[in-house]
Amino acid sequence: MSEIIVSDLIAVDGSPAVTLVLSLFFLILVAALVHHFSSAAGAWRKKGRDDRLPPSPPAMPVIGHLHLVSSRPHVSLRDLAARHGDEGLMLLRLGTVRTLVASSPRAAQAVLRTHDQSFASRPRSVVGDVLSWGPSDVGFAPYGERWRQSKKLVTTHLLSSKKVQSYRAAREEEVSAVISKIGRAAAAHTAVDMSELLSSFTSDVVCRAVAGRSYRAEGWNKVFPELIGAAMVLMGGFNLENFYPGPANVAGGVDVASALEGREAEAPLGHDF
Repeated sequence: MSEIIVSDLIAVDGSPAVTLVLSLFFLILVAALVHHFSSAAGAWRKKGRDDRLPPSPPAMPVIGHLHLVSSRPHVSLRDLAARHGDEGLMLLRLGTVRTLVASSPRAAQAVLRTHDQSFASRPRSVVGDVLSWGPSDVGFAPYGERWRQSKKLVTTHLLSSKKVQSYRAAREEEVSAVISKIGRAAAAHTAVDMSELLSSFTSDVVCRAVAGRSYRAEGWNKVFPELIGAAMVLMGGFNLENFYPGPANVAGGVDVASALEGREAEAPLGHDF
């Protein structure tokens, strides 16, 4: 149809200017039609991909489903899964991060066994980089050859049956120290802070297993639980990077590098594990 109109107009006025204008008009029309059909095909393909995704509640711009998660996330996820979870699977968008919620035994088995390697890795964490000197810790490192080697070292040199038995004398000494402290407190009719006592006991046992000695004399046995508590707050609290990893990584990359360099420069050799 467009070709007929252009041909008729050229026949009426065959000047070069009119021919150029009509040719440009024809090219613009063809480009618009190509763009329209390309957009329609892209939307159809996207709709086909979305149709294969698990069901999801209505989301809000920018924040996604964050407004649906309360201070008790396990309760919120349970209630959302009861309403929207199809066959135990539900998809949420927490900020910009897509999160798959498995809420049935069958779905959990599919995630943890059938497709275990697909879900075995973990995203890069700025907090993890600072706390564990980059992604070198078994708990933060992404799934791969380095993680497998680290896990093998931990299993062989820390958690093997023979190695655990070698710590028996140290554990017995630490248990005796705890019992003696409780006995002295009972004799003096004073209260015992069991949380602090057990935290120090755990720290002392770990130090003797990792470093071969306790740090009670230097007072580090009280510092370690405080550091662990602060680390747990950082890891378990609200972190922007968990929901908007792109902007957080750009903003936090320099801070992480500075923090790691500072720790390398300031960490005393005797306390560096």
